[in-house]
Amino acid sequence: MTSPEPAGCLILAATPMGQADDASPRLRMALESADIVAAEDTRRARNLASALDVTIGGTLLSYYDQVEAARTPGLVSSIAEGSTVLLITDAGMPSVSDPGFKLVAACAEAGLRVTCLPGPSAVTTALAVSALPSERFCFDGFAPRRPGPRREWLAGLIDQSRTTVFFESPHRLADTLADAVDVLGGDRRAAVCRELTKTYEEVRRGSLAELSEWAADGVRGEITVVVEGGSAEQKGMDELVDDVVALVADGMRLKDACAAVTQAGGASRRDLYQAVLERRRREDPQSP
Repeated sequence: MTSPEPAGCLILAATPMGQADDASPRLRMALESADIVAAEDTRRARNLASALDVTIGGTLLSYYDQVEAARTPGLVSSIAEGSTVLLITDAGMPSVSDPGFKLVAACAEAGLRVTCLPGPSAVTTALAVSALPSERFCFDGFAPRRPGPRREWLAGLIDQSRTTVFFESPHRLADTLADAVDVLGGDRRAAVCRELTKTYEEVRRGSLAELSEWAADGVRGEITVVVEGGSAEQKGMDELVDDVVALVADGMRLKDACAAVTQAGGASRRDLYQAVLERRRREDPQSP
């Protein structure tokens, strides 16, 4: 069988997220014909080939986060010498929150051909089934792991008008949704997509408060979260701080002013209080 792409080429190939039948005919052909198959997990690559009833014809080597930098120069050299390199990850599209970006960037820098075999993507699949606006959206990769950076990241979504898609670990989902309720408000709509395309696929739609309550008991599987964009009426943190400062100037205690401003939603009382103190420190380093 002949190669689906010219020699001296990097092929990024999307792989099935759960159902082997989602693999494209071009992926089957590329697995058989590529000179090198660089896989995030070589065992999964072999299992995929077996499920598709094809034989990996070239050299199979691992290409995961910890070896990405070390393996990239050799793969670039192979492509420059005329080899076809097929890059696959465990599921979905390489370089999208998966290994691949370094290799694509290095090939582009070297003027080498890079092409793609399109296919499954958890990002667009989740967006499509979320029942949330999809004409404009952004993808934010994985949510930050630590509480502080995570809440700061969520604060950046307060006035984000586009639908946001992100990945989350099942072990952190409950904490992330609880933080989202505090920062974004419990009424904002969202969808939690679990095990997309697999036997136990589940899509939960509702408000952030409802989803947070559901996730509190624990959730398993691979998770993609979709959150609706903020409305034009929702204020960013700087505007909320302005409102607090105005109330304090009129004689209200700081904690009471923060409570009054956060009643309308859009930020947690604690985050707003800290934001006011931070502004005070910026404007007056001697301020307590």
